[in-house]
Amino acid sequence: MTAALSPDAVRAHLATIVGEKYVLADGRDTEPYLTEPRGLYRGATVCVVSPKTTAEVAAILKYADDNGLKIVPQGGNTGLVGGQIPSQSGEEIVLSLKRMDAIREVDPISDTMTVEAGVTLLRCQEAAEGVDRLFPLSLAAEGSCTIGGNLSTNAGGTQVVAYGNTRALALGLEVVLADGRVINGLGKLRKDNTGYDLKHLFIGSEGTLGIITAAVLELVPRPRAFGTAMVALTDPAGAVSLLEGAKKTFGKSLTGFELLPRFGIELVLKHLPGARDPMAEVYDWYALVEISTAEEEGIGEDLETWLGGAMEEGIVLDAVIAGSLDQRAQLWKLREAMSEVQSHEGGSIKHDVSVPIASVPAVIAEGIRAAEDFIPGIRPVPFGHLGDGNIHFNFTQPVGADKAEYIAKWHQLNERVHAVVLAHGGSVSAEHGIGALKRELLAEVKDPVALEVMRSVKSALDPKGTLNPGKVL
Repeated sequence: MTAALSPDAVRAHLATIVGEKYVLADGRDTEPYLTEPRGLYRGATVCVVSPKTTAEVAAILKYADDNGLKIVPQGGNTGLVGGQIPSQSGEEIVLSLKRMDAIREVDPISDTMTVEAGVTLLRCQEAAEGVDRLFPLSLAAEGSCTIGGNLSTNAGGTQVVAYGNTRALALGLEVVLADGRVINGLGKLRKDNTGYDLKHLFIGSEGTLGIITAAVLELVPRPRAFGTAMVALTDPAGAVSLLEGAKKTFGKSLTGFELLPRFGIELVLKHLPGARDPMAEVYDWYALVEISTAEEEGIGEDLETWLGGAMEEGIVLDAVIAGSLDQRAQLWKLREAMSEVQSHEGGSIKHDVSVPIASVPAVIAEGIRAAEDFIPGIRPVPFGHLGDGNIHFNFTQPVGADKAEYIAKWHQLNERVHAVVLAHGGSVSAEHGIGALKRELLAEVKDPVALEVMRSVKSALDPKGTLNPGKVL
């Protein structure tokens, strides 16, 4: 902040743009914006400003850029790498996009939907369903995460195997640049080869290059029927074999393939009221497999026939097929709750990694060995999106360990697990982004030329460093 501007002067000017009601400075009001879900980061701020329109965002950014102020954009505050949290300097302004929550248009003929950045993912899903379509992005935080945040982190979720990351679902963007200029790229075209496709610069950039204020999202036909099964397996290698067979048999109808360890299932059964063990017998590993089609008949029979064949081949040990939507929801709850229940067992050190699918079994085995050698008694919980090679490689503290002492080893354990991932050609950030948590790590693992180009892009679009300082780069 420049010496010529006091915090009071900044807040007063921002109030002329958005109204005094939408400039928060009192600690009780700003508190929800200053901490993130895992409690790893806590910041301070001049104020939280909440614009309602793109023009207001543009005016805020122009004022900030002209006066040496720093802006930290924030959506639903569900990010897991600290990218949405201001520093502790108290000199940054949090720009909350929650009030930009209009669904501007739903166009079922073009299979598109134009929404503002503050619209929650759940509302997008509901709006699509209202015109008999599907917006296929699906995350555990869908009730509170926002489309702007999903785009800025290129969120993944449980249906990437069929529909791709958020990047694949965005046709156009409206973006406010650091100096307040607006890129109006809200096109519905699937083919537009008129130069650089700029939207891809901003998707996944975590608010460091521009602020996404609206997007045109792609819709797909809504499935009429689901076939969902929890499948027992000997090990992750069996899960990879099963995935290969599922892709050959069902093609694009395969819309979910999640890997779950027995210990993760036990944590859910222990800590989630109403959770049920999927099978009478206990197995070491499971896959949650889902297919969906526009045909209302026969999907359960197709799934049963395929699983029967896999059982004859010795790949599948046992399986349970959901017989109703309620049973489907119960199976998915075992997967969706797996991350949150770990907190009940003390500290959890987490890794959001991806590797080539064929390497998943080796990475899990080698990663577990590396972790157990470092911290005897550590409890591994590797689970997640096997269909796209993204494993949430989490580790729960040993029984009886001191949580603070355990969490203090976060970066040391990261180094050991990430070394395994990188040795197999993987990524240290699959879908959560870089934020503040992995900023230093990015400099270590990114190709030097690629990193230089990234810095050049940042310098060209935000030469004064106005947007989200200290994040990504």
